[in-house]
Amino acid sequence: MFNRRSVLSGLAAGLVAASTPFATIAQEKLPVVASFSILGDFVRQVGGDRVNVTTLVGPDGDAHVYSPTPADAKTMATAKLIVVNGLKFEGWMTRLIKSSGTKAMIATATTGITPLKGDDDHGKAGHAHGHGHDHDIDPHAWQSVANAKVYVANIRDALVKADPAGKDAYEANATRYLAELDAVEGEIRAAVARIPAGRRKAITSHDAFGYFVKAYGIAFIAPQGVSTEAEASARDVARIIRQVKAEKVPAVFLENVTNPRLVEQIARESGAKIGGRIYSDALSDASGPAGTYIAMMKYNISEIEKALAANPA
Repeated sequence: MFNRRSVLSGLAAGLVAASTPFATIAQEKLPVVASFSILGDFVRQVGGDRVNVTTLVGPDGDAHVYSPTPADAKTMATAKLIVVNGLKFEGWMTRLIKSSGTKAMIATATTGITPLKGDDDHGKAGHAHGHGHDHDIDPHAWQSVANAKVYVANIRDALVKADPAGKDAYEANATRYLAELDAVEGEIRAAVARIPAGRRKAITSHDAFGYFVKAYGIAFIAPQGVSTEAEASARDVARIIRQVKAEKVPAVFLENVTNPRLVEQIARESGAKIGGRIYSDALSDASGPAGTYIAMMKYNISEIEKALAANPA
């Protein structure tokens, strides 16, 4: 009897050992690299528990001026899918892809979106550049929820292509998330409607809100252009201060990815109030107010409404 038990135990152990590699393979998650935190969130929402997402430029990071590390190249080399914004947002990405030697599929999340130019009319309050970026493409397309839905559809399709076995899961996750985005769009439009038409204008550090302006009708003036790479000139800042005074722009907003010095100077010299911090090119960390794209959009419109809806002093 003892010998029989030993034989049976040995057979069972052998079966478990033999099945372990297959179990591991079945549970292996698709390695995906996203260039920055907002894209990382989109991939997690659609990918769910089938993906393992690495974000290169993390929370509160500025992708305009990011310098890739050797560790980034190693991460890229092992990825099966790399998701980028495109529209010249990640100027360093082409070199990184080449140096990493990655064989991953590359998905551009903005495919199908009509880009704004850096000098497009972003609203009645005017628009200021002045450091040679006037004709750049504006890459911040995610600031319109309608565009975010295009991002999600592109990411869904890329995940299905990279992992066909997950098709049903990716499509179900995307459908759920797109409905959540529709609800957020409604909240933003309702908040804007509560702001008096004459007060729908503000200052931000750099020109990251052009798509938001076009979609929702709040005008933003920015001393820097669509990138944070170059400093605004003293002439730009002086012109904006004059404009703020002349048009009685109610508030200036700090951005999570930029040095607050510029907008603090504009507020000090123009008399506009500082309306708080808003999130432009990056999410907050998970413990902050903008740890996901939806949280970011809700937080931003809440801060904007608080600053602009108040009665003028």
